[in-house]
Amino acid sequence: MQKKLLLFGFMAALWACQPNAETTSEKQEKIDPVTYWGENPWPEIRKKRINHLLPTALKNAGVDVWLVVCRENYNDPIATHVGGENASGTAAFLFFNDESGFHSLVFSPEGEATALDDLDIHEKVERVPRGESAVAKAVEFIKSKGFQKVAINSSASNEMADGITHSQYQELAGLMGADEKKLISSDELVYEWLSIKLPEEVEILTKAAQLASDFQHEAYAMIEPGKTTDADVAKFLKAKMAEYGVTDAWHPDQNPNVNSGPDRGHSHATDKVIMPGDVIQTDFGVKLYGIWVSDIQRFAYVLKEGETAAPAAIQKYWGNGKAGSRAALGAMKPGVKGEDVDRAQRDLMDAAGSLYVPWSTGHPVGYVAHDVGPNLGGARLPQPRPAAQKLLKEGMVFAFDGFHCWKQPDGTEKTISVEEMAVVTADGARYLITPQEDLILVGKK
Repeated sequence: MQKKLLLFGFMAALWACQPNAETTSEKQEKIDPVTYWGENPWPEIRKKRINHLLPTALKNAGVDVWLVVCRENYNDPIATHVGGENASGTAAFLFFNDESGFHSLVFSPEGEATALDDLDIHEKVERVPRGESAVAKAVEFIKSKGFQKVAINSSASNEMADGITHSQYQELAGLMGADEKKLISSDELVYEWLSIKLPEEVEILTKAAQLASDFQHEAYAMIEPGKTTDADVAKFLKAKMAEYGVTDAWHPDQNPNVNSGPDRGHSHATDKVIMPGDVIQTDFGVKLYGIWVSDIQRFAYVLKEGETAAPAAIQKYWGNGKAGSRAALGAMKPGVKGEDVDRAQRDLMDAAGSLYVPWSTGHPVGYVAHDVGPNLGGARLPQPRPAAQKLLKEGMVFAFDGFHCWKQPDGTEKTISVEEMAVVTADGARYLITPQEDLILVGKK
């Protein structure tokens, strides 16, 4: 524990020295990413997540035992979360509660069992001799315990709970025999487990959010109106990522999405030249330690000759979007539906005369940009998606917007939103970092 506190203290000290929004890349000293970030905290955090959060998730989902099958190359998407990322031969991971408490048991090929056991993640790692089946050993144990609800990673709605292959299922079903009917989807279990983030994870997500915001401020400072393109801004942000040793929060071709023209949705940055009078939207996120991601948008206005501020109409749109974001944050608290958060900001959109925006107000963010958890959407749909009916809980983290959309003189539409990240607390929610209060002015002397 002392080592862990020293590590986070060291990281915090380094973080405090990072550049603020006024710093340009030319002025910034080069850093050594290895020294800057320090030791990867994932192994300890993963162990804590398994032992502190998974027992409750099993109970909440009504699951007796969870079976995860890991293997080489085409591995289960949950493998990294349970310690199966290095699987070569097929290994079977079991998690369950019984009268004596919570347990994690792994049936591992003997060639990998020692290395897995050394990670000290699981209560017991049982060696499976060459030529024998780890899945068969797991099924034998499941039957011996009389478990009635056996969760497996097969889901039509949650890709993180959809890792078992067809051939793996066939083997499992054959081994279960008449007990195949006991196999249920791990959908709800994975939802209950992954949607909640530990305080240590929220701290890391805060760093990821701040880094994404700072980089965008720096990118806007280097723009030369009439010369710099959206793609140039994207290249600048990619260079900052490489400098700091972080990676893309989502698909590299769409991160960052820099858009100084009409709305283009989620897409790559184009060679469109940034011109005076443009509103620039940058949707950007970074991944820290190869695990945790941010999703932050920063908006700017490119001043025209003689302007010292954005036109009144643009400022009004910005104010409307910001008000929507604040309304969404105010609606976030344990026990409310995702749909309710969406409704809070859409009511303001309607009152302000905004055009309809098809995207949800927000989404969970953490291990991926669109993570497992409640969808903050559906308030204006006849049939909201099931995820929008899910309840918010303490420890959930969201990226969310306040929207305002208007029609431009050429007939195209432009949206201003205020995408921030927030964590649900015991009595509400709080922003992870200071939210954007004013439009960034490009070309300001």
